[in-house]
Amino acid sequence: MKANARGPTIMEDNILREKITHFDHERIPERVVHARGSGAHGYFECYNSLAAITKADLFQTAGQITEVFVRLSTVAGGAGSGDLPRDVRGFSTRFYTNEGNWDLVGNDIPVFFIQDAMKFPDLIHSVKMEPDRGFPQASSAHHNFWDFVSLMPESLHTVTWLMSDRGIPRSLRNIEGFGVHTFTMVNSTGGENFVKFHWKPTAGLSSVLWDEAVKIQGADPDYHRRDLWQAIEDGNTTGVFPEWELGIQVISHELAATFDFDVLDATKLVPEEIVPVQLVGKMTLNRNPYNFFAETEQIALHPGNLPPGIDVSNDPLLQGRLFSYLDTQLIRLGGPNFHEIPINRPLCPYRNFQRDGHMQVYTQAGRINYSPNSAGEPAVAGGDDRQKLFGRFRTESGTTVRARAATFADHYSQPRLFYQSQTEVEQGHIISAFIVELSQVDGVAIRERMIGHLLVIDNDLATRVANGLGLDASTITPATPLSTPISYNDTYPSLSILLSSSNGTLLGRHIACIIGADVDESLVSDLRESITAQNAKVTFLSHALGDLSLTSSSNDTSDNSTESTLTPDGLYSTMPSALFDAVLVLLDTNTTNEWLGDSSLVAWVSEAYNHLKVIGYVPGAQALLTQAGVETDDGVIDVSGSDGVDSFLTASMSKVWAREENVYILP
Repeated sequence: MKANARGPTIMEDNILREKITHFDHERIPERVVHARGSGAHGYFECYNSLAAITKADLFQTAGQITEVFVRLSTVAGGAGSGDLPRDVRGFSTRFYTNEGNWDLVGNDIPVFFIQDAMKFPDLIHSVKMEPDRGFPQASSAHHNFWDFVSLMPESLHTVTWLMSDRGIPRSLRNIEGFGVHTFTMVNSTGGENFVKFHWKPTAGLSSVLWDEAVKIQGADPDYHRRDLWQAIEDGNTTGVFPEWELGIQVISHELAATFDFDVLDATKLVPEEIVPVQLVGKMTLNRNPYNFFAETEQIALHPGNLPPGIDVSNDPLLQGRLFSYLDTQLIRLGGPNFHEIPINRPLCPYRNFQRDGHMQVYTQAGRINYSPNSAGEPAVAGGDDRQKLFGRFRTESGTTVRARAATFADHYSQPRLFYQSQTEVEQGHIISAFIVELSQVDGVAIRERMIGHLLVIDNDLATRVANGLGLDASTITPATPLSTPISYNDTYPSLSILLSSSNGTLLGRHIACIIGADVDESLVSDLRESITAQNAKVTFLSHALGDLSLTSSSNDTSDNSTESTLTPDGLYSTMPSALFDAVLVLLDTNTTNEWLGDSSLVAWVSEAYNHLKVIGYVPGAQALLTQAGVETDDGVIDVSGSDGVDSFLTASMSKVWAREENVYILP
């Protein structure tokens, strides 16, 4: 609205003011940590009754279904950062139980950097962008983080996990989830046990190489978010959705007392070989959010959201989180009524005597808003018997102190156990990651402090990291532990991706096929059918978009003959091989000779080979493989033979680890 066609805008234009004002206020503070997240809806199905362990309703009946919402995230980066930094991933699940919301707010690594919440602000300050320069974004490879870590030996266990392949997962569908802390389960008679929570992906564990992660980050910073979204959308057609099984380790107080570590210490884990993981149910993610902001961004997860039968422990880090999460939501979501936002609202009936406040939208009728009252109105839907509703109350005694328990003093034994439980390939990756990260700090003092810690963990680890940094480990004084580390005789396969992964499946894998004209249509059809039959996906890439003519190996010219043309899904020049798990090169000799001058194609194939991917090919493409430096090994497979397709698909379930020593110089 203007004074005239070319005149000034009149501020009585309420339509303009309302629209612009709303736009100006559309953003809320992003999370301080875990700002970059992806979310999805689904359901959890209980396998068997756990009534002997817990009275929590969702675990009482075999086959019982509970709706869930899951938020998966990175930790260090802002909301606009990419998906592939080396980082811990948050794995948080909200169960909308019949007794209220249960939020299992965990990570994809079973331990944490610190033992006590007092140091959490320092940890996050150190890993975030440096305050004077505002970079690096979403990276732990900088001076401040390693300065902090080198002075906090309790962080060594989680740091070693972070430097492993767990720090750069292939997709969100290929990560484990852990409750991290020790929780408590209470049954209907008051019996209680400690419990650790685990999420096991049905698609198995998988990671990418560091060089792959860098390339993916540049080509598609939304790689993990896009993969999860598309997997759920594809599931509406295939019926195959992202799934995880929930497992628990049940630990009696008597058993916990026999461990050589304290189960209340969040920097420690209980190996599955000592206390097996009991699988108790399956979670399926089958619906994407309708609105990212309203659901994924506004969900207010809180580890204190617990149903009767599941309780906290005296873990000091968990105790701090019980305060911090609630406090955070008050500023992020504008006030005390954030629990009334639809994504946060329990699905079961609920009531309380909380009233008013900013953004109160739930109308609670009646005169009574206090307890006790003579009208007999309970403060909660199930009545006012808090002991019955919320479980037992712990009795504590002693003198108030600001101190750390002596049982928390061992910071080196479990990092040693983790490192020594890895395969030789995985150990090489950990060493390389330490070198990459520590090369980014200013000066040699922090590097030497870290080598001092690594010398206590494992001499070979320390020596190889030192060599990669141009240091002599023999001249560096080892750190002085607060307590003598344990030398374990056993190693635990459950701690290794390569030893514990669910092998033998292509589930969720994405295969790229470089294709040109005049390729045998029966081979193309066989490959496509075989890949999709194993719940994997194939994307056809070419040098240009447009139909490609295929050749027929049969004389069938009826309407039922196989396809004679194929339309590529995209261009290899815009979709690098780093985005895929395995590759096919289907080119006849004429097309190969014509395309050999395209350096981007040669680099595409060379990079796939260097990233240890399985490469399937037909003989006509041999000249391209040769020019790309591809040498024949168990992962380079001619798919034109009688068993070529099957051999290719079997090999594509993993990387070609034996190739690594030929294409990378490992420290």
